[in-house]
Amino acid sequence: MEGVGGEGASATAPLNQWRRDVWKLFQFYLDKSTPHAVYRWVGTAVLAFLYALRCYYVQGFYVVSYGLGIYLLNLLIGFLSPLVDPELEPSNGPMLPTKGSDEFKPFIRRLPEFKFWYAITKAFCVAFLMTFFSMFDVPVFWPILLFYWLVLFLLTMKRQIMHMIKYKYVPFNIGKQKYKGKKPSGSGGSTSRGD
Repeated sequence: MEGVGGEGASATAPLNQWRRDVWKLFQFYLDKSTPHAVYRWVGTAVLAFLYALRCYYVQGFYVVSYGLGIYLLNLLIGFLSPLVDPELEPSNGPMLPTKGSDEFKPFIRRLPEFKFWYAITKAFCVAFLMTFFSMFDVPVFWPILLFYWLVLFLLTMKRQIMHMIKYKYVPFNIGKQKYKGKKPSGSGGSTSRGD
């Protein structure tokens, strides 16, 4: 009787150690991929292409694709939204500038780019794996799902863009901002700096 608990515990110890080692290795490569955004997104695009090719080849899994689309739309909203929504919390924490005289505050996303990429990649992996099980291939008239998803996407994006316009924020960085200075007046008063 006394050896029963000890044998079970010793049998699971190597499994737990192996699981921990695999997780550490996975985390190591995930951390190494952090600065390589272009390569990460290219890999995810290849995975998305393979998923689309698989769905096209088997002519099914439209409900899985619809669920994937809804989840990706949810992630996109989190990616485009500020960490602190000025509509919900007008006075707590850092706020987005609403007037030209306000102090500049950087845009901080509710869902950072790396987590956005990681969630999308995991979603495509799970959806791709689901295409190998026929129980997820529910027969459905796919144009209705596509039309409904497009309407949902357009209405959601319209609301998000209106929110961006109302609170004057742009969730994208297009390179480093350069200060151009004031333009010289055209009244012939040019000065030379002696460079």
